[in-house]
Amino acid sequence: MAQGQFLRNLIIETPSKPGNLGKVTMAIGQLNGDIGDIQTIKVGTISTIREIALLCNDKEHLEEIVEAIDNLKHGIKVQAITDDVLQMHEGGKIHMKATHQIRSLADLRRVYTPGVASVCKTIHEDPEQANYFTGISNSVAIVTDGTAILGLGDIGPVAGMPVMEGKAVLFDQFVGISGIPILLDTSDPDEVVATVKHIHQGFGAILLEDIGSPHCFEIEERLKKELPIPVMHDDQHGTAVVALAAALTACKHVGADLANSSVGQIGLGAAGLAISRMFMAYGVKEMRGTDPNPHAKEMLAGHGGTVVDSMEEIMETCDLIIATTGVANLIKPEMVRKGQIILALSNPNAEIAPDVALEAGAAYAADGRLVNNVLGFPGIFRGALNANAKSITYPMLIAAALAIVDSTKRDDLVPHPLDPNVHINVALAVEKVVYEEQDQDQEI
Repeated sequence: MAQGQFLRNLIIETPSKPGNLGKVTMAIGQLNGDIGDIQTIKVGTISTIREIALLCNDKEHLEEIVEAIDNLKHGIKVQAITDDVLQMHEGGKIHMKATHQIRSLADLRRVYTPGVASVCKTIHEDPEQANYFTGISNSVAIVTDGTAILGLGDIGPVAGMPVMEGKAVLFDQFVGISGIPILLDTSDPDEVVATVKHIHQGFGAILLEDIGSPHCFEIEERLKKELPIPVMHDDQHGTAVVALAAALTACKHVGADLANSSVGQIGLGAAGLAISRMFMAYGVKEMRGTDPNPHAKEMLAGHGGTVVDSMEEIMETCDLIIATTGVANLIKPEMVRKGQIILALSNPNAEIAPDVALEAGAAYAADGRLVNNVLGFPGIFRGALNANAKSITYPMLIAAALAIVDSTKRDDLVPHPLDPNVHINVALAVEKVVYEEQDQDQEI
């Protein structure tokens, strides 16, 4: 579906004659609304009622579309507007569930007192046994301070809880991991680091989520150094893994070699800087980047990238362009050089629409609707937990990206996120690297 963020269902009644549904869809399309599923609720001799999933930009855009449909007249009208997204979130999306049922007093004694005491003693004598006799090794803390929630910005951790719950659902559904949201009422790096250190023993790994830049860099680096379990900021490295996979597939489509291509990164926030570092770790020799923020440029240079003063220079000199600025329509058609690969990844609105880029001469173009980090993080953490990894390394992340590429069907850019084989393949690839390099210090 399209690049808007406002999802609603329209209950629409039309006369039971051919062509009326076409009139409705045309009215929606003329106003750049994006249609999802269409379900027929009732077919009568006089009228037909359908439910149409609609993605639009905002409430005003929705009202404009509804008015256009009602103006078709001749018995065509919007009966109701429903929000099944809110309905799905009622009561929350996750809950903790026991792995054993207590049906007898004997069960109670085994699960709790007095039987549990012997398990506690076993773990006390050999702490490694906690991996076998508790859920710690299959639990991931999803930690946020709410300062960079999706495209909404600093709205606070409680308002960001639906995102954290969503992340937990994906962990559970795709790879069977228990993801537990941790909402922090502070964005001070010292306090965040101290809090996570205090609670880390209850988890097999830490996923940092929607923590703003630049303090996200310090928080992740410190936690990686101070904790004996994997720590990963998904907005950085999860995004970078899928971006690398997309770039490799795009290069395959046009017959290019990524490592020997000139790559330009427009926007050096959390995702942009991580993408640059990932590409250099993969072997890209010519990695250029630009950003209005001088500190961001310094960080790129510090990691071995080449700082470029302007976006225009990036567009003029680079074979593959990646944009993560959050600025819609930033890249103008006249900036596109013939034969370029352009991945404009900002959501909900890309720096340049793929069709516009292709029309301007790009050899391949895609936007952020396809490059979703849900393809990466579940399998990365599953593989890390399976192998009892102590950290997340670049070889692990590159292996994840290559597994995504190998799971991609011909003519696609990336696999479908609901393909279970993707997450299995990523987990196996990551696990293999951990076993191969268990004793090497290759932290990201």
